[in-house]
Amino acid sequence: MFYSLRGKLIAVDGLSVAIECAGVGYKCNVTQNTLNELPAIGEEVFIYTHLNVREDAMELFGFFSLNELNCFKLLTSVSGVGAKVGIAILSTLSAAQVVAAISSGDCKLLTLAPGVGNKLAQRIILELKDKVASSLAQVSSKNPPLAASQAVFGNSAAAIDALSVLGYSRVEALEAVSKFDEALSVEELIKNALKSMAGGI
Repeated sequence: MFYSLRGKLIAVDGLSVAIECAGVGYKCNVTQNTLNELPAIGEEVFIYTHLNVREDAMELFGFFSLNELNCFKLLTSVSGVGAKVGIAILSTLSAAQVVAAISSGDCKLLTLAPGVGNKLAQRIILELKDKVASSLAQVSSKNPPLAASQAVFGNSAAAIDALSVLGYSRVEALEAVSKFDEALSVEELIKNALKSMAGGI
């Protein structure tokens, strides 16, 4: 229903903000990461949104990037992970770190978020690992710039580009990918690099 909001930031209260658009103030729940990206009160702001409809309430959630929004949707698709837990996870970790934790099976990283115990972290990884692996494969094989990098510079360059799409800096990606044999497939390089950056290798 709501794809995005562009307007004046008029209030910030904890992890919620109010944005005025055409004279109407919209309250949005946001992550700490999104809050860190917002301008000062009174300035123009743009955020992507997700409307969460429950029997007793309708809540609007705002995210500074599509990556964060998509990660939120992915997390809340897991049984037992509601909007509150999704916000808590993305207030503690970046979307890229969440992807890395799921890809590498790092429960400990996910449990850094308030309200996420070991059992819930294991469930998140169990339910999302295949989806994340499939998404990484699509990023590396279907994105034209990545395909071009693979053809011209080899698998390492394509893996670095894919990690950049996930939110890592090129320096971080280069350092992680360079630890592994370029003869590995792009998917294997991405998986190993994510595991390495999550502290698993």
